[in-house]
Amino acid sequence: AGAEAMKRAVQLDVASRFQESLVCYQEGIDLLLQVVKATTDEVKKRHYRQKISEYTFTFLSDGKYHKQVRIEENATGFSYEKVFREYLTEIVSEVWVEDPYIRQVHQASRYLLYNFLRFCEMLVKGPCKVKKIHLLTSYDQGSGRSQQITALEEIKQSLSNYGVTLNIDFSSSIHDREIRFNNGWMIKIGRGLDYFKKPQGHFSIGYCDFDLRPCHETTVDVFHTKHTKKM
Repeated sequence: AGAEAMKRAVQLDVASRFQESLVCYQEGIDLLLQVVKATTDEVKKRHYRQKISEYTFTFLSDGKYHKQVRIEENATGFSYEKVFREYLTEIVSEVWVEDPYIRQVHQASRYLLYNFLRFCEMLVKGPCKVKKIHLLTSYDQGSGRSQQITALEEIKQSLSNYGVTLNIDFSSSIHDREIRFNNGWMIKIGRGLDYFKKPQGHFSIGYCDFDLRPCHETTVDVFHTKHTKKM
């Protein structure tokens, strides 16, 4: 089934039906990955992995793909796992996060430090093998700065217990929000990591499970760095 999906993807690519071919490439690679996990024969595993590498190269080589997902107001089902997981392949070991608003734990409508922590938890769980996370953000204003630094240092120390290094840098001019993985994927979200609405209460559905948390309206754009001029 994986091979058939790949043949279909190539046919659609040749026909310039790029979005449809993207879906088929993704489906085929996913199917082959399932075969690799289920196979105990090491020779067959190497063969399937080689095929996955070849198909992945074909999939990413032409610079034609741009995936966009629009999250509607009050939509649910868009946890960080749902948005990012398909791009966190096993080869991902380094992540860059650029977001000017990773701060203000007690701000009325935002919990961005907690959101960043939740994002880091997702990375630690895998299936990727992240060893380094680079955060570029801006300083909190006024009295919140010391709290921001203390919280980030606590996250940094906690990550080190899992063998992950967090590098933190601050910029007063940062505006863009983007997340990059060292397998080449770049994800831009209009609201950055802050696209979840404030929960109705500490014991309301969606407080813990972000798949059940209503979202603000925003757009998610996914690129591969081979397809972009900026990296």
